[in-house]
Amino acid sequence: MKTGFDNDKYIKMQSEHIEKRISEFGNKLYLELGGKLFDDFHASRVLPGFEPDSKIKMLMHLKDKLEIVVAISALDIVKNKIRSDYNISYDLDVLRLIDAFRKIGLYVGSVVITQYSGQPAAMNFKKKLEGLGMEVFLHYPIEGYPSNIELIVSDDGYGKNEYVKTTRPLVLVTAPGPGSGKMATCLSQLYHEHKHGINAGYAKFETFPIWNIPLKHPINLAYEAATADLNDVNMIDPFHLDAYGKTAVNYNRDIEVFPVLNAIFTKIFGSSPYKSPTDMGVNMAGFCIVDDDAVCRAAEKEIIRRYYHTSCDALNGIVDREAVYKTELILNQAGISTADRPAAAAALKREAETGLPATAIELPGGEMVTGKTTRLLGASSAALLNSLKRLAGIEKSVKLISPEVIEPIQTLKINHLGNSNPRLHTDETLIALSICATTDKAAAMAMAMLPKLKGAEVHSSVILSQTDSSVFRKLGLNLTCEPVYQTKKLYHG
Repeated sequence: MKTGFDNDKYIKMQSEHIEKRISEFGNKLYLELGGKLFDDFHASRVLPGFEPDSKIKMLMHLKDKLEIVVAISALDIVKNKIRSDYNISYDLDVLRLIDAFRKIGLYVGSVVITQYSGQPAAMNFKKKLEGLGMEVFLHYPIEGYPSNIELIVSDDGYGKNEYVKTTRPLVLVTAPGPGSGKMATCLSQLYHEHKHGINAGYAKFETFPIWNIPLKHPINLAYEAATADLNDVNMIDPFHLDAYGKTAVNYNRDIEVFPVLNAIFTKIFGSSPYKSPTDMGVNMAGFCIVDDDAVCRAAEKEIIRRYYHTSCDALNGIVDREAVYKTELILNQAGISTADRPAAAAALKREAETGLPATAIELPGGEMVTGKTTRLLGASSAALLNSLKRLAGIEKSVKLISPEVIEPIQTLKINHLGNSNPRLHTDETLIALSICATTDKAAAMAMAMLPKLKGAEVHSSVILSQTDSSVFRKLGLNLTCEPVYQTKKLYHG
């Protein structure tokens, strides 16, 4: 895929802009981070050239000034809310995030449990964190939030929250996912800092929507498709247009809450530092697009992928059908359809030929490889092996894994581990291939091709297991599935 984004320019420009914002607020800034820090694959897909860890690299430029606060909602702890991409709960993801920050030398000062009202599960998590040496602070629900300004900005509102004692000029407030209370944590801290005589400021760091490109640009449409279940809608920022006579793109939730935020800022400081929700942002991504056509094509592909993901989620009851209708509308607005995903057409054609589930992989160079369901292998495993053969220049007829290796694995699965499906999943296939690679030259050549699969497009004619989906994600392939299951069973483990 053609590069459309200057990542080096972004890291430099973004860090400089945040430093400038820190200086504008008396050398103390609370920065709310939206989106993902370590693994922003959405951004890397729609902005080819953007590295998934670009934000982390940017923050490393500010390492000595930076302190991190992780927020998590007590309600999410009680619900055992799951982060779908890692399939772990939000409380476990807090631990994962802290470990990840520490590994690269970033300072995590504390954890804030928001919306705390005595939930035993939240208190148990607090004790666990404290046992691990973390400082933990509690923030409480406020009646009438966010409209009851008089109560919110008072000793009975923010004043009841525990004050997080931070020590560095830049305080990054992040969380496992949306709805964790990042903004409320920042605003509560502004209230407490002001009471302590510290003129702290607030800013928001979100990559999407990109404020200085057109409202219906494919990149911004791709963001709407990615958040279809949240009912986010991109809008022209009316406050920015009124204040400056310039068009800027923001999204409905920030625009709707801005009058409230403005009132809170005014109540705390006597006046608001911002004239629009766009003013609050520090995102420089729009200035680093170097090839608009490349990012448009990439974003269009992402919209189609999001349509498939949302359709599968709706089948599983994770989102409402309304989210599917919204992604269909976005497809129409972008002037594209599922027919523009070649891997989907190839997988469905292969399924029609064989009468069994099939998988197609469009390699980064544009070649199409398919895999069918067999007695030994699932369709995804077959497509994966066929792709590695193609990349390594190995004849398709060559068996990389002999049946003598596969059959004992099948016996183990069925007779001893209680599985009903004898076919090898992708993880089992790769393990078997790695074993064969120790003695077989062709298998070793195939294994060496795994990094070249990164960025390939995969489509399955049926919804894949969590295992297969995870393997494709870890290898860097972009997976979509038809919103149907292989069988009519109610439980699909």
